[in-house]
Amino acid sequence: MKLIVDLFVSGGIVMFPLLLFSLLAIVLIVERLVFWARLNRRQRRIVREMLVSFQDDAGSTVPKLKRNADLPIVRIFLEALEIPDLSPVGFRLALESATQAELPLLRRFTTAFDIIISAAPLLGLLGTILGLIRSFSSLELGDLNASNAAAVTGGISEALVSTAAGMTIAIFTLIFANLFRGFYRRQLALIQEYGGQLELLYLRRYEEEHGRHGQGPGKPTLVTSR
Repeated sequence: MKLIVDLFVSGGIVMFPLLLFSLLAIVLIVERLVFWARLNRRQRRIVREMLVSFQDDAGSTVPKLKRNADLPIVRIFLEALEIPDLSPVGFRLALESATQAELPLLRRFTTAFDIIISAAPLLGLLGTILGLIRSFSSLELGDLNASNAAAVTGGISEALVSTAAGMTIAIFTLIFANLFRGFYRRQLALIQEYGGQLELLYLRRYEEEHGRHGQGPGKPTLVTSR
């Protein structure tokens, strides 16, 4: 613990914003890990059960989905299924609109991660510059006594520690940010896959209700004269 405190002190003033960035990154990473773990653990089973339920008894699907409305993909399906008397085209548009509304939640904290990844190395570089300035300002040609040597080595230590801290925070955050981007792309693929399956089931049910080959209610009949 004392070693960590000594390193922090030797890193200079830029260690304070770097400490803030590191704490922020840890909090956001933990939140995203919990979010994606919960999502990946439950959603496949629930969506598959929903598709089977919709195929067998469409009327019971919405109440079952409402019990799991904390999942983004469930909210997307609910948004479309709760609108009555939609045509297949309207159903697809409702799914697409609901998907767009859920994307910000799936991309949550992406901007914060990008800021940390970009700013942490720059703060480390700033610490390097400040440490070198301190070293050169303490350096007096022809008078290299013990106090000057300690000031010079202190400035070099500040430069190295701040640079290492900034790079460490950026690399650590970058690893998890890329992991979450992979989860996001995979989630979009699953939404498209299951959304497509739901569209096909809805289209089949719509055709069964309105007649695959017959005239729909209120549809004008073409009359030809000889």
